[in-house]
Amino acid sequence: MRNAENRLMSQLPLKDRKRLQSLCVPVELSLSQVLSEPGETTRCVYFPSAAFVSLLAVTAGKPGIEVAMIGSEGMLGAEIGLGVTTAPLRTLVQGSGLAWRVGATSFGHELARSPALQACVRRYVHVLMMQLATSAVCLHYHAITPRLARWLLMSQDRAHARSIHVTHEFLASMMGVRRVSVTTAASALQRSGLIIYHRGELTVLDRKGLENAACDCYRAGRQAYTELL
Repeated sequence: MRNAENRLMSQLPLKDRKRLQSLCVPVELSLSQVLSEPGETTRCVYFPSAAFVSLLAVTAGKPGIEVAMIGSEGMLGAEIGLGVTTAPLRTLVQGSGLAWRVGATSFGHELARSPALQACVRRYVHVLMMQLATSAVCLHYHAITPRLARWLLMSQDRAHARSIHVTHEFLASMMGVRRVSVTTAASALQRSGLIIYHRGELTVLDRKGLENAACDCYRAGRQAYTELL
């Protein structure tokens, strides 16, 4: 299985990691695949390796807005670790690729027998809560261009590549803004030589420059993950 490492899983002691992996099956997650809807029973837990997903807060009549992003650094279904069996958010695959999948019941049993897994999940839930809180602040206070730079950096981190396939329509939906606003922000980043965008393919040309253009939310998120996980 190529690119099979999930960094959260890799932090477990060897025996715990092997036992958890023995319960998992490798699956290919497809672009735009919906893995959960709010209020649905959580039937599976996913540990992405090459894939990454968006967590969307939804309301009646609206497509939803992205409040968190999860890739090989995390897991989907962390609510199981809190004793909750229903999904809180819509989960949409943003980048196709491989993931480990385990049934929620099997994961719950393994969680009960592994203190190391319990500690890992608790720390990750805390990091995820910080990402959710940071997103709320970012959505309210920060301009679109720094927010777009942050989004692109987060996506690149999880795609493990310089280029990602994304449309302006999708970006506008994820960020909760008009398409023209995304086009204006992306054009500003391109004029600065930080990115290039052509026919749905976006390539980061200047990673350091893009980090400088992003709001502080990006650095805060990375720091939280580094310190806790």
